[in-house]
Amino acid sequence: MMEYNLKGNEPIAPRYGMLKVLTILTFIGSGIAILSGIYQYMTADKSLAAMQQMANSPDFDKMPDFAKKFYSPEAIELVRLSVVNKLPILVVTLIGAILCILGAIDMRKLKMQGYYMWIIGEIFPVIASIILLGKSSITGLGAYLGYGFIVLFIILYSSQIKYLTNK
Repeated sequence: MMEYNLKGNEPIAPRYGMLKVLTILTFIGSGIAILSGIYQYMTADKSLAAMQQMANSPDFDKMPDFAKKFYSPEAIELVRLSVVNKLPILVVTLIGAILCILGAIDMRKLKMQGYYMWIIGEIFPVIASIILLGKSSITGLGAYLGYGFIVLFIILYSSQIKYLTNK
């Protein structure tokens, strides 16, 4: 059921509708992205050293095959590229998260520009990671889950466009 503003014939979002839930989830996800980006920046070197140590240890041969895939040369190269590009990755992560937060704030005010800001904040880090880390950054279970969430949220937010105005 659509509600209308008393001042005009403009639709307003339901008080506790899906748009508010999505923006709350965006605030939480963006906060986690900021914290994990900072954590990854601070621990990138240690992660690479730990991976190389495990791949070269005598216990490596005793590991199950699925676990050995986490220490493949491609995985180690991806972590090495992450170390080399840790500052640009942090900057991209922060920009993306901040754009998502600002977009969600605008969408709570029922502004269409918030949707566009949010979608740029979601897609910009994906494109930047492909540029910085290569196409290996878009493979693997973690990447597929992350992209699945992005697509899901794009679909869910797009279903709420009817409540947003161009003001």
